[in-house]
Amino acid sequence: MTSVDEQGRLEPPLDGDEAATLLGFLDFHRATLAWKCAGLDAAAMRATLPPSPLTLGGLLKHLAYVEDHWFSHVLAGRERTAPFDAVDWTATPDWDWDSAAHDSPGQLRGLWEDTVERSRAAVQEALADGDLSRRARRARGDGSAPSLRWILVHMVEEYSRHNGHADFLRESIDGSTGE
Repeated sequence: MTSVDEQGRLEPPLDGDEAATLLGFLDFHRATLAWKCAGLDAAAMRATLPPSPLTLGGLLKHLAYVEDHWFSHVLAGRERTAPFDAVDWTATPDWDWDSAAHDSPGQLRGLWEDTVERSRAAVQEALADGDLSRRARRARGDGSAPSLRWILVHMVEEYSRHNGHADFLRESIDGSTGE
């Protein structure tokens, strides 16, 4: 049985298998980020909480990039998708964070939502081709390739960490609080 919390987020299953549990927690954290960014205008999406330069818009764009990198690029072995394919990451390593200030809230949400959907599809393709032990198609520089299990745990960690940032940013914008 799946329950929904007061914010409309699906709770991770209490008795799911390993894949269902990992995917449940990842989707819960994705929904948390969506909740923290909901209903904000461009100024709010660019708001910082000094001394940090982080913004909610930057978080959305960064997590869209991270989704694309780990699921499409590394796991599925695909080339990067737009807009990430046109970035000189060596010259502008913080491009995802910095360029978000030039995007509208709708563009940022749309980019993130589209990337999440591609990520979900890549995970389903990987699971259809094996289990959580399935190795990514693109190896790291040392020749090793992470498993789907490792990528999912890493993504839960990535969202968990950044959702903490989103909590502080949203509270500083309009006083909204909550897990």
